[in-house]
Amino acid sequence: ILDGGDANIGLESTIIGCLGDTPALLRSGGIARADIEACLGKPLADHNADTPNAPGQLARHYAPRAPLVPDCETPEKGDAVLGFGAGMEAYCPPDCPAARNLSETGDLHEAAANLFDHLHALDEAAHATGARIAAMPVPQTGLGEAINDRLRRASKSA
Repeated sequence: ILDGGDANIGLESTIIGCLGDTPALLRSGGIARADIEACLGKPLADHNADTPNAPGQLARHYAPRAPLVPDCETPEKGDAVLGFGAGMEAYCPPDCPAARNLSETGDLHEAAANLFDHLHALDEAAHATGARIAAMPVPQTGLGEAINDRLRRASKSA
């Protein structure tokens, strides 16, 4: 087994499909949509196929054992918290079994690098206490698009 250490970005790669007239975003990842569009000089199409044709397109991907609530505005008592940005302490509910902040400064690159490590740690704590994981809202810009995609997929039930 070769261990190269932690990934700099923390997310899987971005996948672009170039089979039609307009390149399409098949999976958001470590390179933000806006950066690719700036390089192409035009917007990427959204890929809306019913059948996955690239890795990471299944409705459910990396689902923790504990229920996960993405884009959660108000966590419930006893929820574990996946935070983003300043003020996470005020967001944590009573009896919070664990809390991790993707990035206290709101840096989406740092948040992407921390995503899976923090989810694993919170899953351990939440599963042990029967709690949910409440994920604070993350901006839907730049790498936030990929972070939110992973959180939505992780929240899907079997």
